[in-house]
Amino acid sequence: MNMQVLLKDKRHLFWMLQFAGWSGWAMSFYLGIIVWGKPPEHYYLYLPFIATVGMLLTLVLRALYRHMWEMEITRRIVAIAAGSYAAGLVWMAVRGTVFYNMYPEERKVTEERGMELLSYFDGAVSAFWVMLVWSALYFGIKNYMATQELRERSLKAISMAHEAQLKMLRYQLNPHFLFNTLNAISTLVLDRDNELANVMVTRLSRFLRYTLDNDPMLRVTVTEEVEALRLYLDIEKVRFDERLQLHFQVEEQASQALMPSLLLQPLVENSIKYAVSQAIHGGSITVSARVDGESLCLQVIDDGPGVDLNKKEPSKGGGVGLSNCRERLKEMYNSRQSFELSTTNPHGLTISICIPLEFGSRAL
Repeated sequence: MNMQVLLKDKRHLFWMLQFAGWSGWAMSFYLGIIVWGKPPEHYYLYLPFIATVGMLLTLVLRALYRHMWEMEITRRIVAIAAGSYAAGLVWMAVRGTVFYNMYPEERKVTEERGMELLSYFDGAVSAFWVMLVWSALYFGIKNYMATQELRERSLKAISMAHEAQLKMLRYQLNPHFLFNTLNAISTLVLDRDNELANVMVTRLSRFLRYTLDNDPMLRVTVTEEVEALRLYLDIEKVRFDERLQLHFQVEEQASQALMPSLLLQPLVENSIKYAVSQAIHGGSITVSARVDGESLCLQVIDDGPGVDLNKKEPSKGGGVGLSNCRERLKEMYNSRQSFELSTTNPHGLTISICIPLEFGSRAL
């Protein structure tokens, strides 16, 4: 059985600790006898027996402690002390009975010295401490495991909420984008440009198939993100034709870096909406990716009218696309990311994103 699975199985863990603990006690007791003198004959039979009796008594304590687990702390402490003391007395009585029956000569020596009561009292105190230590370990381990379970449930709940938030943000884009595209197709149909409308529907289906097949909880390489952008831009090219000029500048080192899937699509859509569609002669959009130290830096640059950054806070500008992108980055990278808007020279808007540079595993 896998050790990690074994440690998570409470029943197996309890018995493993029981056998380890009582075996350790028997070994240490035997070594103590050897240090102080020669152990009596057949002591190797006596020790396992009394260790087993001790273990059975702790099972009774376990049942008692499980019954009183919800008690207030004061009553629980009293019950632990009383239970440990009672178990120690019973254990010592069994030990004394078995010992003096196996070794009657030892009993004679004790009686002759008048130390029988003192010997029993001393052994009972020792047995009480053994049971008390066992009780403390039982409660300590049980409380630790309960705390770990609570922590795991809390982390799982946070993880599920985090995942749900990310999926919500990703899937929020589809209705937003779909509305714009279907509106454009409707316009083409009204203009009786059925051939172009058919081309646009075909390209839309290709892009939607990509978004549905692509798990929003997985990351993609920059190259794959650019290919997804091309699927989207194939649709927009139908609408704008030569009015939309596209440029991709992806450094070779950045091409295999990982990034959230479809992160750039709403930013490009934002540029098309505010920069290209409102200009008589259209406009150009540049998408770049480069490595800067330990960061992957992405930019979407347009040459439209831009926004007045002095009057409008970056955190409030740009509509659904920009706010969605900001929220996704915060959910995924917390403070290890940056999202900034700046003015393109001589005019336009530049959106700059920096995220940790990562390769390899695609899971978020």
